[in-house]
Amino acid sequence: MAEPSAPLKTTPLNAIHRRLGARMIDFGGWDMPVQYASLLEEHHAVRQRVGLFDVSHMGEIEIRGPEALRLVNYVATNDASRLRIGQIQYSGLLYEHGGFVDDILVHKVADEYYFLCVNASNQDKDYEHIFAHDQFNATVENAGSRYAQLAVQGPRALDTLQKLTPVALAPIRYYHFVDGTVSGAPARIARTGYTGEDGFEIYLSPADAPRIWDEILEAGAAFGIKPCGLGARNTLRLEAAMALYDHEIHASITPWEANLGWIVKMDKGDFVGREALVRQKDRGITRKLVGFEMAGRGIGRDGYEVSVEGIGAGWVTSGGPSPTLNKNIGLCYLPCTHAEVGRRIQVMVRGQAVDSIAVPTPFYKRIK
Repeated sequence: MAEPSAPLKTTPLNAIHRRLGARMIDFGGWDMPVQYASLLEEHHAVRQRVGLFDVSHMGEIEIRGPEALRLVNYVATNDASRLRIGQIQYSGLLYEHGGFVDDILVHKVADEYYFLCVNASNQDKDYEHIFAHDQFNATVENAGSRYAQLAVQGPRALDTLQKLTPVALAPIRYYHFVDGTVSGAPARIARTGYTGEDGFEIYLSPADAPRIWDEILEAGAAFGIKPCGLGARNTLRLEAAMALYDHEIHASITPWEANLGWIVKMDKGDFVGREALVRQKDRGITRKLVGFEMAGRGIGRDGYEVSVEGIGAGWVTSGGPSPTLNKNIGLCYLPCTHAEVGRRIQVMVRGQAVDSIAVPTPFYKRIK
């Protein structure tokens, strides 16, 4: 007899999503909205105006104490000693063999307090990984249950959110944050984004999230705001060529292969996975992540085989139509010998080889 499946986790906004008629899916064990009325409308709202996402499924881990920096620098690839208070850093957690445990955002809240945003399905794994490598007697807390997270994204994101907070949003630079209030509730307001557009992430108490979700929609109504699901979030981040865990990065992919060498600071001292990265760099990588456009009819979906001159050479990590560019695009791994821009490749679509071409990434870059 089959074991009963665990009930899906829900965010504090689950009832609101259902009230709005969202189509819900199982996303890594979470009951999440994939779209509301139209994925295309939601995508274009973010590119042209403003969209609101519930990303409360994301995880939060807090590291505190006199040795907090030493622990962060030991488990993460980037150099957190370079952070100033109020600054954010994109980084990676690696296994000893150099593959990804996860990609993370490190926020420096104070000299002895670092706040990590991690991927939803990895939160417990990430916490256990960090805790297991805590040789420094820092305090590590799996704090996700204390936070909800809303993302306001698009050219009118600032105009929308500024109506609800006394914090001056314009001076917050990209990859920085400020602790303040939104609609009277304590909130951490960050400016990172996972859509290729300007925007803000709001970390706040789960109890405050439903009210503030509604107030953001009301504040953005004049700008044509749309509630947006995970479908639009995926098409937006793909156009911006941003990595998605378990697609572009996972346990068997290293930062060198994923074009993420820039988040690895080899000169900062020892960190988990460093020796493996040294060996691979000395040896040279054999594959790398490449962007492509479909030249023939067809869509290169996640997991499809990629061939070069009729010989299987790699696989699609993420692929689909680009609503902004009106093209079918994707990311794939190819041998370094075949990974140059302009290379003609074929994506196997339902057993048929469809012509494609390797192109520069990101596919879309906003005009600032």
